Amino acid sequence: MATAQQVTDVSGSDRTAIQPEKKKPLQFLDLKAQFASIREDVLKAVESVFESQHFILGKEVQLLEQEIASFIGVPEAVGCASGSDALYLSLLALHIGRGDEVITTPFTFVATAGAIARTGAKPVFVDIDSVTYNINPSKIEAAITEKTRAIIPVHLFGLAAELDAILEIANRRNIAVVEDAAQAIGATYRGRQVGGFGLCGCFSFFPSKNLGCAGDGGLITTTDAKIADELRLLRAHGSRKKYQYEIIGTNSRLDALHAAILRVKLPHLNGWAEKRSEHAEIYKTLFGAAGLTNIFVLPSTPEGRGHVYNQFVIRVPRREELRAYLDSQGIPTDVYYPSPLHVQPAFSYLGYEHGSFPEAEKASTEVLALPVYPELSRQDQERVVATISDFYNSNPA
Repeated sequence: MATAQQVTDVSGSDRTAIQPEKKKPLQFLDLKAQFASIREDVLKAVESVFESQHFILGKEVQLLEQEIASFIGVPEAVGCASGSDALYLSLLALHIGRGDEVITTPFTFVATAGAIARTGAKPVFVDIDSVTYNINPSKIEAAITEKTRAIIPVHLFGLAAELDAILEIANRRNIAVVEDAAQAIGATYRGRQVGGFGLCGCFSFFPSKNLGCAGDGGLITTTDAKIADELRLLRAHGSRKKYQYEIIGTNSRLDALHAAILRVKLPHLNGWAEKRSEHAEIYKTLFGAAGLTNIFVLPSTPEGRGHVYNQFVIRVPRREELRAYLDSQGIPTDVYYPSPLHVQPAFSYLGYEHGSFPEAEKASTEVLALPVYPELSRQDQERVVATISDFYNSNPA
């Protein structure tokens, strides 16, 4: 839409010129909109913590642990300082370390493989499924050696990995499963919450997650009381009693302020996930109507899995050109992930090369995440789809 604007030409006379209206940039994630909807309850919870002056662990953390354990359907939950630490502490609790190997995917955030390396163990990568982007179970068995102690499937973008096949392999080979559910709280597999299938389930409360706090925060779920006990020791310097240390631990405690905020948000989580799913279906309908589904690939949800769309990721040709065009039109996007871990300098010591995991490498050049947060309007979704359609119609390959 254009607007009339009065301007003065070089001769000094006034004339009316048509200027293109500059569209307001969209948000990739609008946390302010979420906060506005729960502002009073959040501030009340924060005020309560300040009144108590109890900022580390304590009642708020204990209550959050109980509530999330109930939500996931497991007996134990242990809060910690971040999702990265959730993975690291889980591996430590399983006594995984130098000389051991842990299988995971190269198409994930660095924390997954980083946690393995921090224990002294060796990350062993397995390629992904081209449709779900999760670890391909059919390739896991070939990666197992006598040193393999655990498998870390990542429930990427909010979609559960193929847990039946992974658990069958793990149980048959006596290997632990640690679920990386950092992007997937609320996601389901055959009617059960992810994070309740392996020995440990690891969650992140980074602000951009579907359930986010006001900084870094994490949590581990487990069905094993002994593992839960060791996790509580590990997160607090290996100590139950002040100045007495049973094991070597670290400082990875969840702050009470974060727990209080998360307790306000948790009852809204399912509703927010439903809105994200609604937005995903709207995108699919709009892309279909625009005739774009023959140009790129939309996300799909295999039968028996409940997707919570922490990200809505499409696969597109000429991604960088499209992304630049969308940015010029005020539409933000993101790429998860532009380079798989096996070709990152930090993991060069593992000896992998370009071509080692072709599906992960191909996905890294094509994936593009679009806004999908709960407060996103249909009008904004229509604008996203129309702008993508404009790009491909105006710039045919």
